[in-house]
Amino acid sequence: MTNPSQPLNWKTYKNDTLSGITVALALVPEAVAFAFVAGVHPLVGLYAAIIVGMITAVFGGRPGMITAAAGSLAVVMMHLVMEHGASFLFLAVIMMGIFQIIIGIMKWGRFIRMVPTSVMLGFVNGLALIILFAQFTQFKDVDGQWLSGDSLNIMIAIIIATLAIIYLLPRITKVVPSALAAIVLITAVVVMFDLNAVTVGDKASVSGTLESLIYGDGVEGGFQGLSWFTTLPEGFWSLETLWIVLPYAIILTIIGSVESLLTMTLIDDITNTRGKANKECIALGAANCTAGAFGTMGGCALIGQSMINVNSGGTGRWSGISAALGLLVIVLVASSWIEMVPIGALVGLMFFVVIATFNWSSWNIMRGMSKADAFVMVLVTVLTVVFDLAVAVISGVVVAALVFAWQHAQRILLETSFEEMNGHNVKVYKVNGPLFFASVKNFADMFSPEKDPDCVVIDFMHSRVYDHSGIEAIDNLTKKYQAAGKKLVLKHLSPECLQLLENAKGLVEINVSEDPHYHVSTSGKDSNA
Repeated sequence: MTNPSQPLNWKTYKNDTLSGITVALALVPEAVAFAFVAGVHPLVGLYAAIIVGMITAVFGGRPGMITAAAGSLAVVMMHLVMEHGASFLFLAVIMMGIFQIIIGIMKWGRFIRMVPTSVMLGFVNGLALIILFAQFTQFKDVDGQWLSGDSLNIMIAIIIATLAIIYLLPRITKVVPSALAAIVLITAVVVMFDLNAVTVGDKASVSGTLESLIYGDGVEGGFQGLSWFTTLPEGFWSLETLWIVLPYAIILTIIGSVESLLTMTLIDDITNTRGKANKECIALGAANCTAGAFGTMGGCALIGQSMINVNSGGTGRWSGISAALGLLVIVLVASSWIEMVPIGALVGLMFFVVIATFNWSSWNIMRGMSKADAFVMVLVTVLTVVFDLAVAVISGVVVAALVFAWQHAQRILLETSFEEMNGHNVKVYKVNGPLFFASVKNFADMFSPEKDPDCVVIDFMHSRVYDHSGIEAIDNLTKKYQAAGKKLVLKHLSPECLQLLENAKGLVEINVSEDPHYHVSTSGKDSNA
């Protein structure tokens, strides 16, 4: 696969262009559908895909990734629009963009590396299932009734034919992306034989054609662009508005950022390259600020379209740019042609994306996983489908972190021995394992100040104090020995431990001759060797 960091040659340019056109075709029905979900005009979704897609393709940190209006965001936007109106939505999108820029500037995007593999597998599988379930709504006609009879048979036949072309064509030739060829061929057959198939034009609007939506006639309100600023209700700019919009903006920021960064990580693995998380956050934030200012619903990375793009050979920036330009051409010029594309062809394409996205090997991987990791993977998959990506990923990371903490809490061990020092019998405790919030209870329970001799040495050479809880545990232990009237010697502690153990000045001796040069995370510092 071509490295996106290399200069474009003719083959790369061709692959990026053709894959971009394929993605543009797949974006049309989804952008329209997501706009309807959010409760806004279809053009709000289409222009969001164009604006956000273009800016992130040019300035983003992950070439080949497709960004547009997203269903995960649309579900949250729907409640804001229903309760307060579209103007509040556009302000929320701008605020989401500002927060994402802050995330990038503060370099918080790097924390995506902390997402465990089990969470990533659950995320991928969960999104594949969401894409799959979303396609079932396409088996309805324009009146919202489930297809039946010949209409259903034609739909199924088109889906099967699309899947067959996408699967078999690469074995014959790779000159044209199989997904694009499938859409064009299936559309030609449907038009030529005048088959009674549901098309993009049928789905775009219940009251008109896609072309009528382009000029704002299909849905009340139309698309206002920058002019939405002039139609704001009196008193819009107030603290009350801010408090209404802020919670939605924060939720949109979390969902959009997490979905984009996890999609970036997935594409990194597929292309054997590495994207720039913080650069992507800044570009995504700038794109959403622009999209909100132009009165659109903004967006984030789409795993389905990104997979279509990468699998079609689009790994460079031009693929995302050509997708945005292609969608703009469709909106302005070719809307009447796109109306003829059968929904079944696009559903077949998305079914293929589901097959390619779902990590089928994860079931075999589960056999080699611990029970905890397998549980986390299944948990994230289920939560992604039932709730949303943000809830799933955050829950998965929290559970994985708790499992990690519990497992390492069990690894705190003590080795005891007796030595002669200055004619006194001294008991030596050698601590092995990490000392942090989860292990301090086990650590404290291993000592018996009342039964120990008058002089005790605790050696931390093979241990690491990771947080303030560990320091507090040591401090509390010194107080117990002090109360018992016994001398305690602490060896090999970090500088932070020495500074914070002030309560032990009396009977506690601290040996600083061989202290380690690591830092304890007491005020935001990272532990490091």
